[in-house]
Amino acid sequence: MILTVPLLGKTTSLLGSLVSKFRQVIHKHPPTKATIINKMHDNISDPSMPAFTTTMQTITNVSPPLNETNNIYRPITAANLCLSSTTNATKSLEEQVGLPPKPKKPLTPYFRFMAEHRAKLRAENPKVPAIELVRMISKKWEACDPSIKTRLQEQYSIDRQKYIETRTKYESNISDKQRKEIKELKQEIKETKEKRIMRKRVKELGRPKKPASAFIKFLSKEKMKSPPLPQQPWRDWFKQTTAKWAQLSQDEKNVHLQESRREIEVYRKELTSWEEKMIRLGNVDVIRHGSLIDPPEPKPRSQNKLKK
Repeated sequence: MILTVPLLGKTTSLLGSLVSKFRQVIHKHPPTKATIINKMHDNISDPSMPAFTTTMQTITNVSPPLNETNNIYRPITAANLCLSSTTNATKSLEEQVGLPPKPKKPLTPYFRFMAEHRAKLRAENPKVPAIELVRMISKKWEACDPSIKTRLQEQYSIDRQKYIETRTKYESNISDKQRKEIKELKQEIKETKEKRIMRKRVKELGRPKKPASAFIKFLSKEKMKSPPLPQQPWRDWFKQTTAKWAQLSQDEKNVHLQESRREIEVYRKELTSWEEKMIRLGNVDVIRHGSLIDPPEPKPRSQNKLKK
């Protein structure tokens, strides 16, 4: 029996999934991990690039807003964490626990047909959108000779059998410890996604933004007064500025600390008012647990986070 998919139906979700798969098929030369990291370092060297903004936001989130004692170099750690998380994002879960990449499923007959004809159709129709190209390949598939479909189906059956054998062997080499680590990583990814969705939600609902810490305020002012030189790496400039902060007298630091405290007080009042509004509107899920009379039970922390 030849495996086919109804490609010209009116269901938008099906066509959207085909376009997604189509892009996977044509993505023959993805950027290497080294290329991604090099581009990321280049961006960090230039404070005007988005990577600079991301790093600054990360630093702002982890830097203590009031007490600066013994926390001078914490922003450097935050920047390093930002780099390592980006590096891990290019690896699969299996690779992150020390395993080789997981075997990939073979292409189905239709997607193998797509891979074989896509380049030629794209060359003949360079201005056609991807979704229209999918429709063209779909029509070509429906009209093609049955012997071609039979050949592709036979090849798929052979590749699928090889995949099952390879996958079985691969699974047998995974230790219980590695399985546990993969499970914990999946949970972390799920929690990160939930937090990202929640951050977007509270932003849309207009939650007051937490002001920057005294150190970040100092960092911003120094960037305006003495920005990094054109050829100076951002990391070097950041270390120099951090050292300058450490050399400030307590009176000089207090200027920044007092300003930060005033903004924190305003922020807390605005946040309390916003949370009261959210409770009236029924958006209890965006409220801090400490502001609720009957807060929900905290979620159990994963083992990886406990180790950290």
